[in-house]
Formats: sequence, C-alpha cells, structure tokens
Amino acid sequence: MRRDRSAALAALALTAALAGCGSQTKTVSVAESPPASQTSATASTATSSSTPTKTAPASTAPAPTSTAGGAAAPGGARTAPEPAFTHQQAHAEGLSEAVGVLKARGYTPNETSQYHSNQTLRVLIGTKSESSDGYDQQAFFFLAGRYIGTDTKQPSATVKVVSQSDTEVTLAYPLYRSGDPLANPSGGQAIVHFQLNDGKLTPLQEIPPASSASGLSRG
Repeated sequence: MRRDRSAALAALALTAALAGCGSQTKTVSVAESPPASQTSATASTATSSSTPTKTAPASTAPAPTSTAGGAAAPGGARTAPEPAFTHQQAHAEGLSEAVGVLKARGYTPNETSQYHSNQTLRVLIGTKSESSDGYDQQAFFFLAGRYIGTDTKQPSATVKVVSQSDTEVTLAYPLYRSGDPLANPSGGQAIVHFQLNDGKLTPLQEIPPASSASGLSRG
C-alpha cells in the first residue's frame, strides 16, 4: 500500500512540474505573424526612402524633319507638304462674271447663250444700256474667262456672232451707205474672223469704219 501511495505522489509531483514549465511558454498563432506582402512593402519603402531619386536629363536632340520639306509625323512617319498649286485657285470668269464685266462698262448682254465656258476664246455681244432703240453694240472677248477687250473702240450699229470655235470667232457687221436708216442697211455685211494667236486676238480681215461720208460703214 505504501508503495502504491508513493508512486501516486511521484506522478502528481511530475505533473505539477510540467504544468509550471508550460505556463512560461508563449504560443504564437499563424494569424499573429505579419503577412509576407506587408514585410515586402515595408522593406521596399525603407529602401526607397534611403535611396536618393535620380532624374534623367531632358533630351536636347532636335525633332526629326522630313527631307521632303514636311514635319515628322507621330510614330516616325513623315509627310510631305501639298504642292503649292493646290493652295491656290486659278482666276476664271464664268458667265455671271462675264455679264458683270459688260454691265460695269455700261452694256447689257444680248444673248448669254453665245458665251461658251468650255472654249478658250469666248465672246458676248452687248448693247449700250442707255440705248433706247437697241443699237450701239460691241463684241466683248474673254480669254479662258479673263476679259481681254472689245472688237472695236467705237460701237457698231449692230454686230452678230456668225460662228465660233475654241480659238476663233467670226463676226458679221451690217454695212450702211450714206443716208441709210439704222433699220435698213443697204450695203450688205462684212465678215471678220478674229483669231487667237500666241495669246493675242487678231482680226484676219479689215474691220469696216464706224462712219463714212462716201463709202460703206458699220453705222
């Protein structure tokens, strides 16, 4: 019996000793451990704050330009400027501008259908706006739409376009004898071809005079 009691006391003493040792041991759970990401971030912050920041020097190299005269486009592609003529408009007079030329000189067009915009040489017959009887007429010529002048310095009683082509216009002038009324010329008519040569308009036949005491005139 004493042996059994002694064994029980020894076992009890050993258990108390083990309990005393365990109370001094601190248990650390996984949740209390600092995350690896926080550790890395902390280390990175520390490294960044301790390392001085260096700024790369600005580039002084000039921007590339195209050898064709245009500026370099983004991405390294180069563009050439448009040809100079694409920025300009060639001055060309259409029918409305031609009518304006006649009106500015005191004339009213007779037949606007005679003006052919597709021809190099163009013509419009006009009558003085102040005329009350429809006489006092002149032919107005245009070169590729640009006004170049009239057939005569002084107007004729009447003048008509007989025919026209790209570089030639044929006009007809009724001829008057002395004493003829304007409505009844008795001398027939003169046909004059106006031809464009090297940019100059030239009558190929003699133009009748504006008046004549003894011969024929264009009134």
